[in-house]
Amino acid sequence: MECEPIWSDASDVPARVLIVDDHPAVREGLGFRIARCPDLVVCGEAADLSGALSEIEATNPDVAVVDIALGAESGLDLIRRLRSRHPPVKSLVWSMYPESLYAERALRAGAMGYITKQAATGRIIEAIRRVLAGEIFLSETAAHQMLRRVVGSGSSHGEISTEIPSPEATLSDRELDVLRLIGSGLTTSEVAERLHLSVHTIDTYRQRIKIKLGLRNGAELVRAATQWVLESRWPVI
Repeated sequence: MECEPIWSDASDVPARVLIVDDHPAVREGLGFRIARCPDLVVCGEAADLSGALSEIEATNPDVAVVDIALGAESGLDLIRRLRSRHPPVKSLVWSMYPESLYAERALRAGAMGYITKQAATGRIIEAIRRVLAGEIFLSETAAHQMLRRVVGSGSSHGEISTEIPSPEATLSDRELDVLRLIGSGLTTSEVAERLHLSVHTIDTYRQRIKIKLGLRNGAELVRAATQWVLESRWPVI
């Protein structure tokens, strides 16, 4: 049974779970599921990065279940801060976005697992428990894709692809954040404000993105960013 406890003895106490998601109904649904499991307890909820950091200070969770999209903010930024400021707190990403987009980035940021919300209905409790046990949780497909990238594509013919690299394969995490906000319709100054960076820094990121994606000017950047946001199903801000 999904919620049968995995305690080793009667003295164990429930593991503390923090839910970080910008949709109240999603937090509520996951909270109900966790509440059915006697070895787990929801110690707090948050809708954004600052709220999550406050809850972590106040509740000292064992694991944080974090969405990638937190409004204009990225859950990856929260995971990085957890790794540097609160290393005992394990993190599990659950997201509506495919693992191919963000699973590897999430692990590099410090997460111990990635699960899509489509799969979460049947496996979210398993994922939380695996992460609490110190294990990495990924689907077999995502694990296989990462392994293939580590050992190489397997091509032995020296073929050169003419396909334009996808943003998620080419850009750094911060560059991807900038691309997402540009594609959501924000100006350079608005992107700078959202990411708490200078306009000059955002201009530098814009230039790097154009070079990496082979874009000639700002108009092409905006079109490419908008198309990527729509295709990736990011919520338009």
